[in-house]
Amino acid sequence: MMSDSYPVPLYYKIYRDLREKIVNGYFKDGKIPTEKELCKEYGVSRMTIRKALEQLIMEGLIERKKGKGTFVKKKGSEEKLSKLSGFTEEVGRDRVTSKVLSNKLVRIPFEAKDKFGLPEDALVLLLKRVRYIDGEAVAVEEAYLNPGIDVRILKIIEMDMSNRSLYEFLRNDLGISLDHAEETIEVVNLSSSHAKLLDQPSGKCALLRKRYTYTSDDKCIEYVQSVYIGDKFKFQVIRR
Repeated sequence: MMSDSYPVPLYYKIYRDLREKIVNGYFKDGKIPTEKELCKEYGVSRMTIRKALEQLIMEGLIERKKGKGTFVKKKGSEEKLSKLSGFTEEVGRDRVTSKVLSNKLVRIPFEAKDKFGLPEDALVLLLKRVRYIDGEAVAVEEAYLNPGIDVRILKIIEMDMSNRSLYEFLRNDLGISLDHAEETIEVVNLSSSHAKLLDQPSGKCALLRKRYTYTSDDKCIEYVQSVYIGDKFKFQVIRR
């Protein structure tokens, strides 16, 4: 453990002071003072303040938001892959909001043609949403639903899905038993379109998740493709 009896760089002392304040919830609104304000508070140069802030960024304690300032970084949400549930159930209803981008009938995507078992010219339901946690955009989700399983799925077109859980609707309203899913996750770079929707720089590291969801009679009811901001979300795998 480093003792203050040894020479300690000035930036490191400031880093430790700011770190303690962050951990103890000193910044109630989550916003860190500007570099100019910190220079005045600690009586040091801007370069010294920047080194202290860079250390905090490296630890994942703060983040810079373009045009807005520097903020305490919220803990990323975690989803357990061993449990079949939707985004809302995993994160928590009180934290999740959504913006619906599309809720309409479209042609079957190539990736779902064989799984859905529908005629090539059949239409499926696309529900595309930006997903928010505590008001911050973290994912773009495109869910393709197979109306061949239950035609009542088309009711979704008339619903406001900005505040509804898709899986709860399928299970509770329609009585469809969701049994298991096949998933793949890979690291990608944000496309310009996804970056714009998530208010992130194009090319930033992201996670691409593809899921095929099946009913209890082994029929594929959903193909969903989701893009998550890499440092805002994590997945946990439990093996037994």
